[in-house]
Amino acid sequence: MSLKKKLQNNELTLGSWVTIGHQSVVEIMASAGFEWLTIDMEHSVIELAAAQNLIGHIQAAGMKALVRVGKNEEVVIKRVMDAGADGIIVPMVNSREDAEQAVRYAKYPPIGKRGVGLARAQKYGIGFDEYKGWLNDEAVIIAQVEHIDSVRNINAIITTPGIDGIIVGPYDLSGSMNVPGEYDRPEVKEALLAVEKACKAANFPLGFHVIQPDYDKLKEKIDLGYTFLAFSLDFLFLGQKAREEMGRHK
Repeated sequence: MSLKKKLQNNELTLGSWVTIGHQSVVEIMASAGFEWLTIDMEHSVIELAAAQNLIGHIQAAGMKALVRVGKNEEVVIKRVMDAGADGIIVPMVNSREDAEQAVRYAKYPPIGKRGVGLARAQKYGIGFDEYKGWLNDEAVIIAQVEHIDSVRNINAIITTPGIDGIIVGPYDLSGSMNVPGEYDRPEVKEALLAVEKACKAANFPLGFHVIQPDYDKLKEKIDLGYTFLAFSLDFLFLGQKAREEMGRHK
């Protein structure tokens, strides 16, 4: 089943985050059983050429390749989609207008306003007609809920046509409330609860980026009904294992 269909059916799907721009990282993480990997172009030094290479390796390993773009901007989204991404995660979607903008930038007319070009996604020209159908039927657009304004506007965001799911960015959300990283604060918990209630009431895919490489933390979100889950990221998996094993030497 495709990622798009899993989101539509609100079925559990697990992925992770790539910030180290080398194909070896993708190949290593592919062996863990993730269904998708997100290439981070917001908080990493990965540029477009490296992202396209990673997209190809992710897809060759049987996973879906998502890209967290640097911002909700027309040219950025167009180039990432033309590079062949299976979908995008758009940061700081704080309103219905932001959500509508992301859809317009990712989709061709008449749904959107994306310019038409021939690149990897369109098989360098020979697959354009096929791609047009795929774009509407299978491409994934995820709105990142990472600001208190997006919490206040959550119902408007999740009812925007073309938005396939949301994913909570816990660091920036807590930061927008002036308590960065303090997830146990009552006001942060209240904000998360508001998002959970809205998505569950609408039977809309509820996502979260579980930063810690700790399965118990992931299971907590699964038990709460989150279905689109990013589990940690490349350098934390690497760093935590290294620290744990070296800690046994001390």
